[in-house]
Amino acid sequence: MAASVPPSRPRIPGSGLAKGLAVTLRTMTRKTVTEQYPDAQPELPPRTRGVIGLFEENCTVCMLCARECPDWCIYIDSHKETVPAATPGGRDRSRNVLDRFAIDFSLCMYCGICIEVCPFDALFWSPEFEYAETDIRELTHERDKLREWMWTVPAPPALDPGAEEPKELAAARRTAEKLAAQQEPAAAPEQPAPEQEGRE
Repeated sequence: MAASVPPSRPRIPGSGLAKGLAVTLRTMTRKTVTEQYPDAQPELPPRTRGVIGLFEENCTVCMLCARECPDWCIYIDSHKETVPAATPGGRDRSRNVLDRFAIDFSLCMYCGICIEVCPFDALFWSPEFEYAETDIRELTHERDKLREWMWTVPAPPALDPGAEEPKELAAARRTAEKLAAQQEPAAAPEQPAPEQEGRE
């Protein structure tokens, strides 16, 4: 048996038109404001996604950002370099060296996945948005240009004083307190035990 459908209210002809005109009348009385860009810079919210900056010293060429990018707009080239052993008798180590890091902003959709997946905090959002070019090929920014954008990255917000302490920091503090407690008795000078007087 089909469920009964409640009867709909009868439609008044022109009710949709009246609702649309009501919205028009409400907005008609508001004063229009035109932002005087580029003479006056717009006030952007703090989490604005403008352009991506590269902190090259943190990049280990792990390629996570390039693999996770849904647009495949990150281009990375690197080579391996042998690092001599730090101690005598140690083994030489190999290290990835960054040769090229480029982002094609004509393809980028500003999703932020590359920034989120970077385990070494090498990529950051910059609020800069004025990087229009007359040639689309100029929208591929190489690592020198990406490094320049790092100067415009705002400082991270201060930690919330009421927030829970990170687990790593709490564990490090407990370890430091244990080591300090172990060193205190060793550092204290030993006092000779008082001699007991014999009974007569």
